[in-house]
Amino acid sequence: MASIFKIPSSSIVHSSTGSRSNRSSDQHRFLVDLRTKTAFDVKRSSSKLSLRTAYSPGVSLVVRCSQSDGNGSTLKRTTLHDLYEKQGQSPWYDNLCRPVTDLIPLIESGVRGVTSNPAIFQKAISTSNAYNDQFRELVQTGKDIESAYWELVVKDIQDACKLFESIYDQTDGGDGYVSVEVSPRLADDTEGTIEAAKLLHKKVDRKNVYIKIPATAPCVPSIKEVIANGISVNVTLIFSLARYEAVIDAYLDGLEASGLSDLSRVTSVASFFVSRVDTLVDKMLEKIGTPEALDIRGKAAIAQAALAYQVYQKKFSGPRWDALVKKGAKKQRLLWASTSVKNPAYPDTLYVAPLIGPDTVSTMPDQALQAFIDHGSVARTIDSNVSEAEGVYSALEKLGIDWKFVGQQLEAEGVESFMKSFDSLLDSLQEKANSLKLVSL
Repeated sequence: MASIFKIPSSSIVHSSTGSRSNRSSDQHRFLVDLRTKTAFDVKRSSSKLSLRTAYSPGVSLVVRCSQSDGNGSTLKRTTLHDLYEKQGQSPWYDNLCRPVTDLIPLIESGVRGVTSNPAIFQKAISTSNAYNDQFRELVQTGKDIESAYWELVVKDIQDACKLFESIYDQTDGGDGYVSVEVSPRLADDTEGTIEAAKLLHKKVDRKNVYIKIPATAPCVPSIKEVIANGISVNVTLIFSLARYEAVIDAYLDGLEASGLSDLSRVTSVASFFVSRVDTLVDKMLEKIGTPEALDIRGKAAIAQAALAYQVYQKKFSGPRWDALVKKGAKKQRLLWASTSVKNPAYPDTLYVAPLIGPDTVSTMPDQALQAFIDHGSVARTIDSNVSEAEGVYSALEKLGIDWKFVGQQLEAEGVESFMKSFDSLLDSLQEKANSLKLVSL
C-alpha cells in the first residue's frame, strides 16, 4: 500500500555524500519513496492508500509502500510541478509495482508518466505477493510461464495507463504515458521486434502506452516500421550521439511512411542513458591515470547529453520537419534515463539538475526522485554552456576515449542486463509454479 506520513527532516538519510542546496530550516522538504517489502508468501491487507500523520516542526513528506489501510491524501506542491510548468520538462517515474494505486501520491506530487523495463518487473514480481492470485489463475488455465508473465505485465501497464489518462487528455497526447518494453530476447531481431511491438500494443490497448524498443542496430529499422504503423514508441538504450541521430531519422522516416493525414497521435521519446556513461568512462580515465584524465571524471555523461540536445534541436527544424508539423507531427522528445547516481562521491542530482530544458523528459528512479524533490533547483541548464560540453567531449577523445566503443559497450551491457533480469524472473515464476504443483515447462 502507499502510506503517507511525515517525519522530522533531521531523520532523513541521503543517498550520496554530494553537495546539496542550503535551505531555510523551517522550509518543508518533500520526498517520495516507493518500496516493496513483501514476498510471495506475505499477504497484503488492502489496496487502499493510507494516511498517517505525525506533526512536528520541519517535516518531510514521504510516500512508502506499506501494508496499512486508510485513505489517500493530496500532496503539497513540489519542485516537480515547477520543473514542468516553468521549464517544460516532464518528470516521470522509473518504476512500477503493485498495487498500482501507489502511483497516486506520485502523480499528485508532479509525476507525469512512468517507465518500466524487464529489471523493474523482475524486482516487482519476484519480491511481492501481489501477483500471486493472478499468476495462479493464469497457470491453472493452461498458460505457459512466459505467457503468464506477459499477462501480469500487461495488467500493470493497463492499470497505470488509467491513472495517467487524465494527464494524457489534458495535454492532448503530449504527456501521461506509461512505457512497456518488448522482450529483451529480440534485441537483434528486426522482424521479431516489429511483430512483438504490434502484438504488445494490441494487447495493452491503451491510447497512452509507449512500446519500448531498444536502439540496437537491428532494431532501428523496427522503430521506423512500428512508427509507420501508427504505434507510439519509447526508444530505449541510447548511449551515443551517432545512434541517437539514427533513432531520430527512424522516427521521421516512420512518420513519412505512415501515410497518415493526422500524425498528432503518433508520438515518441528517445531514451538517452546518462549515468552509465560516467560509470564506464570514469573507469577508463582511472586506467589512463594522468592528472588530466582524473580531473575530467564525472563529466562525460552530462557533456554528451548536452550535445544530444543540440542534435535534437537541429534535427527537429528545417523544411523536412516543417512539412511533418503541417500534418500534426510532434517532436520526438529527448528522455534522460539512467538518472540515479552510481558513484556516491557525486551530487545526488548530478544527472537531473544539469539536464533541464524544454520539450524533454527526465525519468527518475526512487533515489533521484527523492533527491530532486528534496533539494533540486529548477532552471534551464541543458544548453547553458554548450561550449564547455564540446570541450569536455573533445578532451576525452584526445585522452583516448573512443566514443563509439563506449556506446557499443554500454549497449551490449544494457541488453545483457535486461535479458538476465527477464530470464531470472521466468525462472522464479517457474519455481513458483512448481511449488504450487500447477505447471511445468
